Amino acid sequence: MQKPNNYDSTHTSDDFTPIIPGGHHLIIKKVEESKTKTDKDMIIVAFDMAPGDSQPNYFSEMFANDIRPDKKWPRTGRQYIVVTDNDGNTSRSFKTFVTSVEKSNSGFVTAWGDTFASQFKGKRIGGVFGPVESEYQGKVSTRCELRWFCDDAKTDGAKVPDLKALPNNNRIVNAPASNDFVSVPDGVDEEIPF
Repeated sequence: MQKPNNYDSTHTSDDFTPIIPGGHHLIIKKVEESKTKTDKDMIIVAFDMAPGDSQPNYFSEMFANDIRPDKKWPRTGRQYIVVTDNDGNTSRSFKTFVTSVEKSNSGFVTAWGDTFASQFKGKRIGGVFGPVESEYQGKVSTRCELRWFCDDAKTDGAKVPDLKALPNNNRIVNAPASNDFVSVPDGVDEEIPF
């Protein structure tokens, strides 16, 4: 076999450093106004760990090391926030984001209107990260994700949130146990094909 392209610069799986649970100092990279699938207003906040954080430039480095031609900002470095609740009132998560930016940046006051999204770029904000379960192709895994935004001054010493588990109806129930071995009945003399 010939050495594949980019072999020497390709990172291995053990190069991955997980996010440390708890509070992190963040910098907002971009805010974009969008719509949910049900046509509700939402914002998409792309962020990174700020200089001076315990894991500075975490998502920037992940993005830079992504070798896919259609690379995107990492999913765990984005937060989707619906602007209004089911009654049409301001959602708690949207108000938390806006007030957290205002508290984290002395003198900053939110301006409403056409330039709403662009005013947040480069602003500081705090974030609290904790374990979240997700399911993909029948397997449940846990990763550390942003759970909520907060005042940047409140990130140091922030309590790690409890596990955000999948609802029981999203879990695969009665799935056969797997130990990744193939059962071969006794007395079979055929060669195993791998």
